[in-house]
Amino acid sequence: MSGIVVVDRRADWPVAHADVRVMTAWEYLTADPGGEPPRTRIYNLCRSFAYQSSGYYVSLLAAARGQRPLPDVTTIQDLKLRDGPRVLSEEVESLLPASLDRLESDRYTLHAYFGRCPVQRHARLARALFNAFPAPLLEARLVRRAREWRVEAVRPLALGELPSGHHDFLAEVAADYFRRRAPRRRGKRAQPFDLAILVNPDEPQPPSNARALRHFERAGEEAGFAVEIIDRSDYGHVAEFDALFIRETTAVNHHTYRFARRAAREGLVVIDHPESILRCANKVFLAELMARHRIRTPETMLVHARNIGEVEARLGLPCVLKQPDSAFSMGVIKVGDAAELKRAALAMLERSDLIVAQGFEPTDYDWRIGVIDGEAFYACRYFMAKAHWQIVKRDGAGGVDEGAHETVAIADAPRAVVRAAVAAARAIGDGLYGVDLKQAGNRVKVIEVNDNPNLDAGVEDQVLGPALYARVIGHIRQQLDARRAGAR
Repeated sequence: MSGIVVVDRRADWPVAHADVRVMTAWEYLTADPGGEPPRTRIYNLCRSFAYQSSGYYVSLLAAARGQRPLPDVTTIQDLKLRDGPRVLSEEVESLLPASLDRLESDRYTLHAYFGRCPVQRHARLARALFNAFPAPLLEARLVRRAREWRVEAVRPLALGELPSGHHDFLAEVAADYFRRRAPRRRGKRAQPFDLAILVNPDEPQPPSNARALRHFERAGEEAGFAVEIIDRSDYGHVAEFDALFIRETTAVNHHTYRFARRAAREGLVVIDHPESILRCANKVFLAELMARHRIRTPETMLVHARNIGEVEARLGLPCVLKQPDSAFSMGVIKVGDAAELKRAALAMLERSDLIVAQGFEPTDYDWRIGVIDGEAFYACRYFMAKAHWQIVKRDGAGGVDEGAHETVAIADAPRAVVRAAVAAARAIGDGLYGVDLKQAGNRVKVIEVNDNPNLDAGVEDQVLGPALYARVIGHIRQQLDARRAGAR
């Protein structure tokens, strides 16, 4: 079964469905706490979520029992805040004009049932509201002032308040929702854990290609996970999983960070952990962190508007300028003379009060060492793109030219390279990282640490094969097992 519907009175939910069981709030609250297994989904459809009401306690105790309430107490509290509508995501705000501008009235009430709306034109807006406030039944009051639509209020809707014409629609979408949330089974045995893999199907250069994602799915199933591929529209479902694995390029001011942050808040095991995203995404932080841990890097300087004139004397020319939030060679440029240095630095400083400058150290290839849980597990050499100083060459039209690659066993990689990579990754955390390094003779220098390294079939897995995917998934499973053991 996909879960339990909890209502104040059985008559409140007259729809029979094979995938769910119906209980009253009193039955649920007074039941043996160990009577229902952990991770059971609890669909809380009580008439009130007022503080310390039975509806409030259903969600509160479900969380205490290790189950998965919808809505959870955090969502219930968020819906009560006066400034709730002010913290809605940009996605909600951006959908308001297209959804509502054709209306003649300046006020509209939108109903969202399990993230779906009876009016098809508002389907995307209803889904976005559900993602912001994951609750089965929502009502949003929308107003237009000075030609702009705003969300005036959002509140949970009681079953008894449904418009009379919406009951059939609710029954339909609820049945569909229950079917989709039903636990996946491998053979006849339910998997002990649920794993979500976040991807962007439209990303031109994702961190894992389609074949790699299939390998991750297979590794997950073999490790005891029911694996589901999700995208940004599934934000409202994050709490229904045990673990989240992000296979979309991450950034701080981005939905990937919001997914990671919410998953961590809900107690999921997360790769990439939000703290790792924050630390790896900013080159200024990395520069200071590497210096504090005495990890060798190219000669590095934090640049601001008042010390641009000191860069050439300290680093020489050419040198490399890095936007703090750059990743995978983007936002990184080489400057060859003083005029170009000043022009490029001032342009970058319009976005950030600090940028990073480093001495230019040409090599034929960069090392990438994959590190997970403080241990190196793959090593690649990425060669520079033809007639270029980086491993990836981008043209103005969006084209990409990449250099060759060579994957080697960790045992065959230079010890100094592996040692420096592990030290750099451990300075960040115990998650999954890709450490980029340059080697010139016996000198090894860390270039950057990526929280979301490429794991592509045919590249990083050339030596380990399926064991690479099993190693990553195994790390997630180990953390879940440790948490389960600690909770006993």
